Amino acid sequence: MMFNKNKKKRVIAYLHSHWDREWYREFEVFRLRLVRVFDNILKYLEEDKIPSFYFDGQVVALLDYLEFRPEKEELVKRFIKDKRLFIGPFYCLVDEFLTDGISFRKNIEIGTKIAKSFGCEDFIGYFADTFGHSKNIPTILKEYGIDKAMVWRGCCDELQSEFIFNGVNTVNLIRGYFMDIFSSDISMQEKANFLKTNLDKIAEKSGETLLLPIGADHLAIPEDIKSQIESVNFYLDDYEIELGSPFDYFGTVKFKQKYDGELRDNSKTFILQGSYSARTKLKQLNTECSYKLDLADKIQLNFGNNYEKAIEYAYKLLLQNQAHDSICGCSTDLVHKENITRYHKILEITDTIINEIGVTQPENMSITFKYLDKYKLLTVEKDKIDENSQVLSKRKGFPKSLLYDINKIPVTEDYTTIYTLLKEFNGTNDATDLEIKNDMLFNSNIKIELKDGKLNLYTAGKCYENFIEFVRYKDNGDTYNFGPVENDLGEVAEIKSAKILMNGDLRSTIRVSTSFFNVDISLNKKSHLLNFKVKWLNLLTNKLWQVRFNTQEPIIKTYSEDMNLLLERKFNPEYEIRKNLPKEKGIEAMTNTAPLQRFVWANGLGIITKGLTEYEVQQDKLAITLLRSTGIISNPQNPARLTPAGPPIEVPEAQQIGENIAEFSIGFFDVREWANYVEEVYPQTVLF
Repeated sequence: MMFNKNKKKRVIAYLHSHWDREWYREFEVFRLRLVRVFDNILKYLEEDKIPSFYFDGQVVALLDYLEFRPEKEELVKRFIKDKRLFIGPFYCLVDEFLTDGISFRKNIEIGTKIAKSFGCEDFIGYFADTFGHSKNIPTILKEYGIDKAMVWRGCCDELQSEFIFNGVNTVNLIRGYFMDIFSSDISMQEKANFLKTNLDKIAEKSGETLLLPIGADHLAIPEDIKSQIESVNFYLDDYEIELGSPFDYFGTVKFKQKYDGELRDNSKTFILQGSYSARTKLKQLNTECSYKLDLADKIQLNFGNNYEKAIEYAYKLLLQNQAHDSICGCSTDLVHKENITRYHKILEITDTIINEIGVTQPENMSITFKYLDKYKLLTVEKDKIDENSQVLSKRKGFPKSLLYDINKIPVTEDYTTIYTLLKEFNGTNDATDLEIKNDMLFNSNIKIELKDGKLNLYTAGKCYENFIEFVRYKDNGDTYNFGPVENDLGEVAEIKSAKILMNGDLRSTIRVSTSFFNVDISLNKKSHLLNFKVKWLNLLTNKLWQVRFNTQEPIIKTYSEDMNLLLERKFNPEYEIRKNLPKEKGIEAMTNTAPLQRFVWANGLGIITKGLTEYEVQQDKLAITLLRSTGIISNPQNPARLTPAGPPIEVPEAQQIGENIAEFSIGFFDVREWANYVEEVYPQTVLF
């Protein structure tokens, strides 16, 4: 049937398959399915049964396919050149809130380089299934000449199908990317009725031309798709579906509506924000690897760029782990075991690069960590300890000079004690302002004191009584969403006692004993930051653990790190999720939680975390999630959602039974100085 613009609205449908590289099945299992799916796609393209296929905005799946089908590479290149197969611009479809700006740029750089090597030149920032969208993403896209984007989750109701998202022409997939009706074994009349319902919803937000995705997770092209579309068109009175590509749609419609905020509205679509706290160890390793990989890259660029290929390899491993089902912690236990292995590979590479470059420099020069512009962190052998340094820790190991000397190998006799030192620049050795007692720790900037079973904070002439509490709640949720229990007020830890753990001129530490765990609190000479380390053996299941800080004023806005920039968010401090649980299916409870990358600030209080990526506003308190334990990917009875978000697969390792560590630093300062304080916790390397 020919399109008649006078009678029917035009519907441009694009064929796609959303490809989760790993999720409810492991990578190699999904890869074998990928081979069959992509064989099917190429067959349909070769037989001209379809005009084109859009392959999910990422290149990693194509590379995975070609490892098993190398003979198909030239055919793939031909279809890309003929603009029938579209790939890139990303290496992998990463989560936008758990990936920093440096890694996200690498995602585009690596992805577009690979896509262009196959002949692809046209790119859309395609975010079919990521759990909401960062407001800073469009700016990064524009840096790489990408002026189009497609989004879904997190779009608020007032957004049209076409809008300008922080300067980028963007398509809002009104009904999502998931449209598998043509793969269903039902009549054409039933398919037409289903499509009409969905197209009516899309039409409410669109002009005369509509965009319809045809595809779903891990699906091949539906059989006889062209004839099916002809058949359903016969039954559709208001719409005429034609096969095309997203590029056809972008070239047809006008973009007028502007939107400049982040996209985290969950009134229409699930944004699954409990994933920010699922499997905390993944987030901690991701933060450490992102930080160290950037450091290693900066160092090697200054010393000849001889490790370029190693850095790119490591970034590919990192980006594979940052895929939304991987870093979000909502996959099987076996998937996440492989994630952990990838992270350790990255750390092996980064540590080796930094150490190798360090030991190859002249004897009077060294690469070390700059700390507070006043100190440096060193790892040395005992004979290199001097009076202007303080030993922070020690371990057994081989000297770096032996490990990286290709003309020598370490032997048993070389196995020695390696010390981590904190050392002042230039040996200034000025008088310390650091004081410690069993129940208090302070310098000229900040003081913490245990008094009458409460931890009080003093800074800038102000006292914050009962400033820090540790609390845990019941969690009947899953890896996607925290599942609160109505009227659960939580268990607050009893703070019992404190003792001196380390008394030094440059750094001192007290250990506070609570009914939950021990908390080590450290303070450096002249610093404005208190550093906390919690290490405990978790034996409890289905719990949410938090540390919360009493700011003494209602929190109406926060500033947190997003893509290495500062992002403002507004909150209703009186909102309580336990009083607003959904009563019907298809609704995801609103929360007062949000993601952070390393930093969050409210009411003067700044918090820098090491891989703790979720915070919550509770009236005048700012809470950081230390651990959230659950045992199922998707609980169909989750009180915060009442609808499955995935399969109900048991994942006992997501309970995080065993040893857990949480680290964070806090201080009161002007939010405009946030980057300096982040650098105190994440020191940069310098050449001495």
